[in-house]
Amino acid sequence: MKWSFRLFTIAGTEVRVHVTFLLLLLFVASQSYLSGQGLPAALESTLFITVMFGCVVLHEFGHVMAARGYGIRTPDITLLPIGGVARLERMPRKPSEELVVAISGPLVNVIIAAAIWLGFGISTAFHPGYDFIKTGGFLEKLMVWNIFMVAFNLIPAFPMDGGRVLRAFFAMFMEYGTATRRAASIGQGIAMMVAIYMLLNHTIHPMILLICFFIFMAAGQEAASVTQEEATRNLRVRDAMITDFRTLPPEATLRDGVELLLSGNQQDFPVLDTHGGMQGMLTRNDLISALAEKGPGHPVVDVMRSCPVSTLATIELTQALEILNASDCPALPVLDPIDGKLIGLLTTENIGEALMVRAALMKLRA
Repeated sequence: MKWSFRLFTIAGTEVRVHVTFLLLLLFVASQSYLSGQGLPAALESTLFITVMFGCVVLHEFGHVMAARGYGIRTPDITLLPIGGVARLERMPRKPSEELVVAISGPLVNVIIAAAIWLGFGISTAFHPGYDFIKTGGFLEKLMVWNIFMVAFNLIPAFPMDGGRVLRAFFAMFMEYGTATRRAASIGQGIAMMVAIYMLLNHTIHPMILLICFFIFMAAGQEAASVTQEEATRNLRVRDAMITDFRTLPPEATLRDGVELLLSGNQQDFPVLDTHGGMQGMLTRNDLISALAEKGPGHPVVDVMRSCPVSTLATIELTQALEILNASDCPALPVLDPIDGKLIGLLTTENIGEALMVRAALMKLRA
């Protein structure tokens, strides 16, 4: 995730923190300091927020460990002001497995709250208006925070844990894509109702409004992602890759790139070595920028992107699309598995065209 940096790595999973989280710490510390309680209160508030988000990390590792039991890796966890996000390689398609992964996070918070209650004999009344800064002692507030996390995360608003539990339940009775879209619609509906309620009652809480916006957008993105996976199912890279394209030799200049750009519709040009292997990619944006700064006689090899990631024609299109989206290059090179020569290019535009053709053919057959 952009604007985040790594804190540490545990069992192959990076724990990262978004810069906006540091702004949250600064805000909480300043509020405590300016309230007249001074530096000790600011330090205590900052420590409590840090420990709170330590519980968030443990919550996310609950998901990570459960997913790992099904062979699913988690590259990283990112801490945001609104919580943590564990980026799983994929969500399990079996409803029972997704149910286990989704419920494992809140279960960690139940264990933490129970440990504080049993280990220290601390009890308190939990209610939505609980003030985590002013009310109770440190351990009491920490116990209430974990109870709050359980209650909040189990709200059936996709893509939160409760929403994923809801999708797993729907998926027991209907197709996975339909279950996702239905759970996403419910999550968006809950987010809209909460936001409208606050607006009508003139009780706007910026953080809650931000969470509602996050839920609405994330639910839509998840539904769109699953719809795309359905559309690309059973398709291979060879079904969508470009096979008629122009290339540049390593000794080419920007002037040569301009000639190719103006002579057709192609916008990004592979730079091949003398054996036909992929050396880099000259993109249209890089070409135009370098042309203004360095002139038409400048070598292409100084401007091209390395594009180290490639794919094969036999790879599933869904898998290749994930690689393309994570790549810094606008086109994913498709290489021959035997000699490593470039045989095609995969772009989001061509994938879209291939899906439109497939949809038209399916409509004709129907």
